Amino acid sequence: MLLKALLTLSLPLFALAQDQRLSFSETELADTLSLNVLNRGSQKYACKCYPGDKCWPAASTWSKLNATIGGNLQVALPPGASCYNSLKDEGGAGGDISTFDSQKCAEVQQNWIDEQWNTDHPISNLWTYYTNGTCSPFPESPSATCTRGYYGTYVVLAKTRQHIKATIDFARKNNIRLVIRNTGHDFMGRSTGYGSLVLNTHSFKDVTWHKKWAGPGAWKGGAVTVGAGIQGRELWRLANKQSPPQALVTGECPTVGFAGGFIQGGGHGPLASLYGLAADQALSFDVVTASGEILPANAVQNPSLFWALKGGGPSTFAAVISVTVKTFPDLPSAAVTLSINSTHTTDVEVYWKGVNAFHALANRYVENGMFVYYELLPLRLHVHPFVGPNMTAAQITEVVKPLFDKLDAEEVPYSSETLEFPTFFDLYTAVFEDESSGNDAITGGRIYTREDMRVNATAVNAAQRLAVENGAFIVGHIVGPGTGAPKVNNAIHPKWRQAASFSITSYTVAGNASLAEKAEAQRIVTNVIGKALREAAPNGAAYVNEGDLEEPNWQTEYWGSNYPRLLRLKKQYDPLGVFYARTTPGTEDWDIIDDGTRLCRKI
Repeated sequence: MLLKALLTLSLPLFALAQDQRLSFSETELADTLSLNVLNRGSQKYACKCYPGDKCWPAASTWSKLNATIGGNLQVALPPGASCYNSLKDEGGAGGDISTFDSQKCAEVQQNWIDEQWNTDHPISNLWTYYTNGTCSPFPESPSATCTRGYYGTYVVLAKTRQHIKATIDFARKNNIRLVIRNTGHDFMGRSTGYGSLVLNTHSFKDVTWHKKWAGPGAWKGGAVTVGAGIQGRELWRLANKQSPPQALVTGECPTVGFAGGFIQGGGHGPLASLYGLAADQALSFDVVTASGEILPANAVQNPSLFWALKGGGPSTFAAVISVTVKTFPDLPSAAVTLSINSTHTTDVEVYWKGVNAFHALANRYVENGMFVYYELLPLRLHVHPFVGPNMTAAQITEVVKPLFDKLDAEEVPYSSETLEFPTFFDLYTAVFEDESSGNDAITGGRIYTREDMRVNATAVNAAQRLAVENGAFIVGHIVGPGTGAPKVNNAIHPKWRQAASFSITSYTVAGNASLAEKAEAQRIVTNVIGKALREAAPNGAAYVNEGDLEEPNWQTEYWGSNYPRLLRLKKQYDPLGVFYARTTPGTEDWDIIDDGTRLCRKI
């Protein structure tokens, strides 16, 4: 009966149409899914294999993998391990590991809040909550206890596409949880996982520019092929060196990995109101599938996979080697900054009058092709900046004039600056501020549509105030990917086409807090803050890359009407669940049990 039930899970595999047929077999499905069966109450699970389990590969098996991939397999050491005498290893690498190194410890401590340093590390996560915080680089003494927490057990520093294939094959055949990481720039813990094999693609830095894309697809303009490890700022620096300088849709933060989860989740950024989301720009992918096949995915080859990769979820359908996207000639741009904080007023009501006046005009900003990045805390609104692509200082001043007229009329004090640049690259490098890493927090958020802001701006602003007054830090992005974008058929939530603003709510809680404390923090994020945002913006949606892992009805909230097709494709391309990222298509079949450790499929 168990075998029959397991095989039933794979039946959609044989419904492939236009895309290449994959090489899974019924025997492999049955053998893999029937390994490591556990019971928890009335629920039966088929779990991944973990250190200490009978099915965990022997040291000799790991050595064979290492030989296959040219010696690029490493024991996964948490970044803070060098500040401790030893890492208490739960069997994965053969006992406790001596780790203390005063020089390396000093380096980690010095760079702990530096995003670039952390993205270059083999396994570090920029936000540390989902690592469990059990090996902080700031121990009371080197003799304190350092454990892996939810970091992986081994990491492959892949250098070639064959390394990616060999790693995926190994994870599939040995039933190991696989985590894909290119930068660790991840608010939702998807770049780490207890007992996992981490596939690090950060070294894939190749970039090829195309003056005129020759297909597949109808696009005939400029394009660029980007390796999985390229980050936003380095891509912009290369774009600026082209003749003429090029522009493209990247994330606001310069350390975001362009070709990984960013584009697979959708990807908003400073030029998205003008050109659409990053996923809208995709022309072709090269990927490795769960079956270990290296495939192109574009409008002609494997078009269903191509559709799913464009916004259908990070670490869900395949491991990306590279992606080719549209580019555009760079263009003159202008920016405005705005600050309202405790140096201007300590009157809470005056402060919120200013905040509300600013956010209520979201539709005006996006309808003029603008993007606005802001941070919102008690008595601190930091708008840095309003971005006006293809605008002069005079033009952007005209767009934001109603806001400043309102602030002046209501006697809200503020400071502001208007700037003009010959290219967007010059604006991006001069005005956008680097963020910091090492934060312990969980996130939520909401996409507000233009209809929400037109009809219900007062309620939306009140919900944002409630969020802040309940302990949230809001990172806001006023962005409208449907205002100037071409019509593109891809997997992103259709609500993005109606968006005017998107807020991330960040709520601080220690990674090593008790389970009860974590549950209470999650309750506030989902059922207090999140509930208020959902009720204030009933036409809105949630964003899979920057959202709440406990988002109610996440399938609909993250993908809307696209979800049924995404689920079918997940079962076609990855019936074993080789790829896993929580709250992505197909993960309703899985639980992480035993206090957030074991990844198990419900059977």
